[in-house]
Amino acid sequence: MSQVYEWEPGTPYGAGTVVVYQGVTYTIIQPHTSEPGWEPPNTPALWGRMEEPVGGYQQQQQGGYNPGYIQPQSQPQYQSPPPPQGGYGGDEKAWDQHQDQQVEIHHEERKKNWYDLDDHRKKQLEIGGGLVAGLAAIGAGYYAYHEHNKNEDEKKALVWGLQNWLQEAEARKRDFYERGPSGPATWILSEGGQVPQNALPAGQQNGETLYVCRGFYEGGLQIGKVSPAFPKGAVVGYGFKEVSLPKYEVLVGDPRALRWIDARGRLNVQSLGAQPVEGGREKDGTPLFVARVQHGEHVIPGKVSEKLDAALVPVGNTEVTQPEYRVLCYA
Repeated sequence: MSQVYEWEPGTPYGAGTVVVYQGVTYTIIQPHTSEPGWEPPNTPALWGRMEEPVGGYQQQQQGGYNPGYIQPQSQPQYQSPPPPQGGYGGDEKAWDQHQDQQVEIHHEERKKNWYDLDDHRKKQLEIGGGLVAGLAAIGAGYYAYHEHNKNEDEKKALVWGLQNWLQEAEARKRDFYERGPSGPATWILSEGGQVPQNALPAGQQNGETLYVCRGFYEGGLQIGKVSPAFPKGAVVGYGFKEVSLPKYEVLVGDPRALRWIDARGRLNVQSLGAQPVEGGREKDGTPLFVARVQHGEHVIPGKVSEKLDAALVPVGNTEVTQPEYRVLCYA
């Protein structure tokens, strides 16, 4: 059997590597340099779980990436599962096992929903590695897309949406630091609890200043809170749960050009008398605007829309609805 190493962060892992993490053996799928949070059980796009039966043979667990045996004294090899009926247009790899992007994706195309692409273009993106950036983000533990209640097309749609948001967010960040702000409110990509300079303070919780953030989750761009005190990064609300996201955008703004306006109940944009700051969108495309609420002794930023009867903010491991809130608007 090939030499087995204990998994460690900050380590380059190449083809053929086998590691042990918490007593479980994994074989590499995609060469990479490990990072904290990229532990093998959290990164199914990078590692395939194995088990070692009696006699020195190695076999991946049922449901893993390689259902076959790996002979002893040989390099561990990854075998793709059989392609669906009809194949992949001559490529035997499944859509989530392509490691190199060989297909060009145009800027305007990234604005489209996965379901709006025709079947021929979807197939080009699948076999040409057009979903590789989203897979890398998911493989890094962004969230578990291998959920039992999602079919393959739903998974592809989430990967497509996630990577397109990341591409746009990286472009916004690059443009901001090269050219400066393009207006009174700009979203800057951050991660790991980091908050950029000139982030707009929007509340406080347990003595810590809270800032407005947004991140991609379940097909939408959700608005929430971030603070350097949060160990896992940003926190957004979804489905009446708090969700931690390691990558997110933070609102950087000029407080002289922005103001908070009181509102109540279902948001009526026309009645505000000012343009609200649009910060995100639901999965169906409904715009989400930046809001904040008084929750006990805390002030928590969150979201509101013209389809919600109150503002929603993440706090206490849930989403709290508050019919009285303030909306961030351009002055």
